[in-house]
Amino acid sequence: MVLQVCNPLKNINLKKTEEIIRDFLRKEIGDRGVVFGLSGGVDSSTVAALLARTFEREKILALIMPERSDLEEIQDAMFIVNKYNLQYRIIEIEEIVKCFLNKLERKGDLIAEGNLKARVRMIILYYFANMERRIVVGCGDRSELAIGYFTKYGDGGVDILPIGGLYKTQVRLLAKFLNIPERIIEKESSPGLWRGQTAKEELGMSYDEIDEILYYHLDLGYDYEKIVKVLGEERRDKIKFILRRIIENRHKLINPPIAKIPNEVLFGE
Repeated sequence: MVLQVCNPLKNINLKKTEEIIRDFLRKEIGDRGVVFGLSGGVDSSTVAALLARTFEREKILALIMPERSDLEEIQDAMFIVNKYNLQYRIIEIEEIVKCFLNKLERKGDLIAEGNLKARVRMIILYYFANMERRIVVGCGDRSELAIGYFTKYGDGGVDILPIGGLYKTQVRLLAKFLNIPERIIEKESSPGLWRGQTAKEELGMSYDEIDEILYYHLDLGYDYEKIVKVLGEERRDKIKFILRRIIENRHKLINPPIAKIPNEVLFGE
């Protein structure tokens, strides 16, 4: 039997959420500028809208970092740039990635090469941050953070995460509230690490399903069996997969462990 439990993910107070995030941005950024990666997806487009509503144009720099084949992504990113009158740079990363791979003399591992792309983008963001005294704003949401669906020291290498407290489901609702076009909101989510990659195919389920599982576990504290009872026996494998990812990828959200050496060892008796 499946329990009928109300899922309040879509009951979010969007006006209050926007106010809280904009207050957070003002507090964290202060008098510095910001730089962020703009892919044309729902997360980065939502971050772009929030930044544009919070700061003057000169404080915001959007970096569009495609491979040459990402024409649709570039078009959507440029739509957001023009909609919010953002300063921007387009920096193609294909040749940079090739330089790394040629120097390393290692090719053919899809995941390793995909993570390299994410880390190249992080390096470029921090180059501009260092050069222009800017804060690197991340575009990760709570769903991605919870299951570790991001690259450590890649798109996870940021200074602040303004939408990191919102599930993907809620980010889409906020995007609609901020008048981001439906085609961007409903676009298939993808980290953009290789051609044709989609989150749904790689994870085996939609973010609607993922967010439901995460809500019952993270917010209501339900264990595995109780979530199965709520969502149904047919989703047992998916629930197990998500809960396992939370545990296995927890290291991405914490500082590296440090060997604790007692004072008597460090400084003598």
